[in-house]
Amino acid sequence: MSFLHTVVAFVLALGVLIVVHEYGHYLVARLCGVKVLRFSIGFGSPLWKRRIGRDQTEWAIAAVPLGGYVKMLDEREGEVMPQELHRAFNRQSVWRRFAVVAAGPVANLLFAITLYWLLFMHGVQEARPIVAAPSAGTPAASAGLRAGETIRAINGEPVASWQDVRWRALQLALEHKPVNLEVINRNNEINWRTLDFASFDAAQLEGDTLAALGLKLYRPQVSPVIGQIVAGSVAQQAGLQAGDRILAVDHRPIESWEELVQSVRSHAGKSLHLVFLRGNERRELALVPEAVQQNGVSIGRIGAAAKLDQHALDEFVIVVRYGALTALAKAADKTWDTTAFSLKMLGRMLIGQISCKNLSVPVTIADYAGQSAQLGIVAYLNFLALISISLAVLNLLPIPLLDGGHLMYYTVEIFKGSPVSDWAMEIGQKLGLLLLLVLMAFAFYNDVQRLISG
Repeated sequence: MSFLHTVVAFVLALGVLIVVHEYGHYLVARLCGVKVLRFSIGFGSPLWKRRIGRDQTEWAIAAVPLGGYVKMLDEREGEVMPQELHRAFNRQSVWRRFAVVAAGPVANLLFAITLYWLLFMHGVQEARPIVAAPSAGTPAASAGLRAGETIRAINGEPVASWQDVRWRALQLALEHKPVNLEVINRNNEINWRTLDFASFDAAQLEGDTLAALGLKLYRPQVSPVIGQIVAGSVAQQAGLQAGDRILAVDHRPIESWEELVQSVRSHAGKSLHLVFLRGNERRELALVPEAVQQNGVSIGRIGAAAKLDQHALDEFVIVVRYGALTALAKAADKTWDTTAFSLKMLGRMLIGQISCKNLSVPVTIADYAGQSAQLGIVAYLNFLALISISLAVLNLLPIPLLDGGHLMYYTVEIFKGSPVSDWAMEIGQKLGLLLLLVLMAFAFYNDVQRLISG
């Protein structure tokens, strides 16, 4: 994945989400009779601008694409002609101001619902919820979960894919609630397994959470045949090609791709001797796996992917698809669940139950944007929906400078009967700026740590 690919995917995602958010403010402002002076994507000097419409609203694209704003007619920001006072934002009722400010986050949530709705109607290919043998000592092992069992429902709620299992298990683990699994084995026998999450530590969210719970996706055995070589990788430089079948590593026979992966991972920076077949010709070579950091551990990587037999894998894959109305309901539920889960995570960060290492800023988000775009349009739209929800949640936080801070002021005004004093707003702005700077510092630190550790 090239740096340019990542940048383009990130800028496109950010641009779309900013337009959606700011257009929510713009549309409701116009509906409330407020005059909009400028609609800007980005901050700083405009790279492009044009005046459009009866009000000659200035539409602009600015140099710093890390946000945007809608500038409305307001007596607090400049002189307003007497004949336009009724169109000034500050002259509107508190309910109209509340609606204009809330419209941005709401637009992001509606955008996420729309994306999920389209994805659910189109159909999403996902792994069937078939479990592998759980590790000893995990809640899944204690519950008696066995390899090859397919999870059909969690706490009575049907699940169609491994993604459904992951999502529900994370929610219930965070709440320390017991999980009742309805499973069916290969003999079509139905059983029930109860997982106890009472001892779940929220710190486990930083690693492979499902593996810590003992829930591992069953992976069919894949032959050790190379299907793809990454350009410029160790495998390519050593002379390996697509179609090569690995027979042995360091004189030890290799029967599956998983065995090859484990051998490579355990030899970071150390020489490996490979025996392989190319056609009917037996060959040998030596290579040194590149050492990379993963979850604080150094592992080896050569840049080769397995050749997959799609027909053989079909029984482990399912296409999740719904009709229009069901898809819309599912989309709304997923957006609501994700929003609630995000707020719970933020709350637990504030009280110290979850590490602030989970915070990220554009560096990590850009990386995810590039990776999802490389996986295809479905993965990229899923990424857009998730980030759109995150943007809505962030903006609804009751922090001055954010939409949620303004909504907090308007809520006080509704109960108080008069606007919050200028002094209180000024103090709030300073505290809000300080809090945002601290959060951004934590997030940037986390991103730098991720870059350093690979």
